[in-house]
Amino acid sequence: MATQAMAGDCPGHPDALGTERVLEIDPKGVRVGTKSFPGTLPLAPREVVLTFDDGPWPKTTPAILDALKAECVRATFFLIGDNAKARPALVRRELAEGHTVAHHSMTHPAATLAKLPFEAAVAEIRNGVAADEAAAYGTGGAVPRVPFFRFPGFASTPELLDDLDRSGFAVFGADFWASDWNKMTPDEELALVLKRLDSAGGGIVLFHDTKAQTAEMIPAFLRTLKERGYKVVHIVPAQKQTAR
Repeated sequence: MATQAMAGDCPGHPDALGTERVLEIDPKGVRVGTKSFPGTLPLAPREVVLTFDDGPWPKTTPAILDALKAECVRATFFLIGDNAKARPALVRRELAEGHTVAHHSMTHPAATLAKLPFEAAVAEIRNGVAADEAAAYGTGGAVPRVPFFRFPGFASTPELLDDLDRSGFAVFGADFWASDWNKMTPDEELALVLKRLDSAGGGIVLFHDTKAQTAEMIPAFLRTLKERGYKVVHIVPAQKQTAR
């Protein structure tokens, strides 16, 4: 179940793209993103949810945060636990600037979680969540503030999906992506992601805030969203899930 709330305006930035609205998500049983699952978020045509994986990372994450701040846009960052542990100041900056801090395993294992033994994969998930929580809030808890998870490489298994469901996590795929794991120029990435966006008509988009080409491309991407009439939706857990 999702509920909607209007995002705040953008004082001092009258020409900014802004964040159109906030979508509150009750995470229980949620599996979204048509690259991995049958359905996606309840978005209107030309609405986009911005997500970034694998950070936080020096230089590139701050550059992306600067670009988002300049346009008063809020995004969701799926963190690697090792990176969050190494750079807690960047995690806290993400929170301070209104972004959603979510989870993407402890180490992003090259074998993917789907190829690890079940208990090892569960430990990857839980250790990553604990590291993200400690970096963001100074302490962890039995229930994370944001029970949103994305599988590294989108490589899930039925058993891991069931375990996350029992733990109250929403699982996010994507509706389209920038393929920024491939080497390309910022202009080539911009053209590719805009082509895919126009084909999809909106949805959850995946970037990586560890990639220099993405950090350089994001300001132009945000400006083009505004020019083409796209609206940004910010996802957060429903309030009852965040009470401590």
